[in-house]
Amino acid sequence: MRHTFFCIDGHTAGNPVRLVSGGAPLLTGASMSERRQDFLARFDWIRTGLMFEPRGHDMMSGGFLYPPTRDDADLGILFIETSGCLPMCGHGTIGILTFGLEHGLIRPRESGRLRVEVPAGVIDVEYRSEGERVASIRLRNVPSYLAARGLRVQVPGFGELAIDVCYGGNYYAIVEPQGAYTSLDALGAARIIELSRTVRALVREQFEPVHPLDPSIRGVSHVLWADAPRGDGADGRNAVFYGERAIDRSPCGTGTSARMAQLAATGRLRRGDRFVHESYIGSRFIGRVEDETTVGPHAAIVPSIEGAAIATGFSQIWIDDADTFAHGFVVT
Repeated sequence: MRHTFFCIDGHTAGNPVRLVSGGAPLLTGASMSERRQDFLARFDWIRTGLMFEPRGHDMMSGGFLYPPTRDDADLGILFIETSGCLPMCGHGTIGILTFGLEHGLIRPRESGRLRVEVPAGVIDVEYRSEGERVASIRLRNVPSYLAARGLRVQVPGFGELAIDVCYGGNYYAIVEPQGAYTSLDALGAARIIELSRTVRALVREQFEPVHPLDPSIRGVSHVLWADAPRGDGADGRNAVFYGERAIDRSPCGTGTSARMAQLAATGRLRRGDRFVHESYIGSRFIGRVEDETTVGPHAAIVPSIEGAAIATGFSQIWIDDADTFAHGFVVT
């Protein structure tokens, strides 16, 4: 049997986004979180088929548009990427909404504004158009917080690192410059990927964060290496590792949210502050601490992320059951 998916491909700040606009499976669930669980149980082969080689690659990410389960939302998004079916994806949201608006797949109730249901919760979005193009999107992300401070891991051949774990829609192990880690450029991409696998595994041995309001959101999935900015006008730089071999080419929306939550929890950002974040390749998101709140027992912030995406083409992709690699593969 051949399964056909129509896609709009593009990128947000350099990181790929594949909006699967045709071929989304019918899901059950009273929320996008429950629909995520249904997708993982019955349709994860679609994610691996579209994201992994030979139809995707290590950095591939994307998602599907769905009707919302809530009356106060305009639409729902289900995210897929090489690292899994994420509760939230910032660069993916910016790309998916940009492509959906530009191609008439999304009809907002109020021009310039959207309310979007994602597995991690509900996000409010403002977008700015220039003619038929969406010039920028600013999303008010889910509440973000510091989950653990100063976990210590001993990395073979590298030394000890102190790690903070923070939530920004996904859980991040955040590494600030210390010890053998002096800067991103001193490490280089290949070394960052190699070290990140080990750091993530060591953090997982010590600590498994669980979201207080949704226990299906749990575990450290990403590693964020923080650094000083390289360009004028930026406040920080990062390299975010995900999957098995990927470094986010964008500044990472949920990663930027987690980083701002860490900085706020340690007194380095305050309500109303702006935080311009550079990616490994120099692209930027504009973050802001919009408000203060709580998540269960945790003090938290409400962050916003602003960025832009561009579509690069259409693709029609088949997953054929007769194909030996129908469900994709990963080379490790």
